[in-house]
Amino acid sequence: MIHTKRAIVVEGRYDKIKLDGLAEALIVTTDGFNIFKDREKQQLIRRLGRETGLVILTDSDDAGFKIRKYVEDLAGRENVLHAYIPEQPGKERRKAHGGAAGLLGVEGIEGSVVERSLREALMADAIPDSETTPKRLITVCDLFEDGLNGCAGAQNRRAWLLKKAGLPTRLSTNAMLSLLNRLVGYEKYKELAALARSQV
Repeated sequence: MIHTKRAIVVEGRYDKIKLDGLAEALIVTTDGFNIFKDREKQQLIRRLGRETGLVILTDSDDAGFKIRKYVEDLAGRENVLHAYIPEQPGKERRKAHGGAAGLLGVEGIEGSVVERSLREALMADAIPDSETTPKRLITVCDLFEDGLNGCAGAQNRRAWLLKKAGLPTRLSTNAMLSLLNRLVGYEKYKELAALARSQV
């Protein structure tokens, strides 16, 4: 069981039910896109951002990333940690049809995977920055040199590398660098980058 003073923000009530069995924390739902018009929920998220900090855990589809960005803007980037689930094809058992992206959401992902994702995000609270920072950071220049940014085929190679690393393919460059540096490390990144060039 995960214990954190941070509030965990998820999209819907089935996500919350999933998290109730994994974390001892305040779990807040955005009720999907309703967050964009629910003023009271917006105020709550701002307050929680200031007072406890947040962990945002949304689906890895376009909708999830839109909600994630909106919640981060409400709470303030400095008050937010991000947990990501991998892009896993499928649909939840309770649904007749899968989502537009054909990916499992938080509720459908294996509990151990969701728990690991939360623990990885919360490492920022547990370990001083000097200990979490790798000796050699992956930079934007590395992405460019390895054909993952700013050149033909970069998007496909990037998507391939992120899938192999168990990360969503829709990450911004900054989010990608942050997660690769924290979870993958320079040496493993270089291995994956070389494989991406040969595969895609």
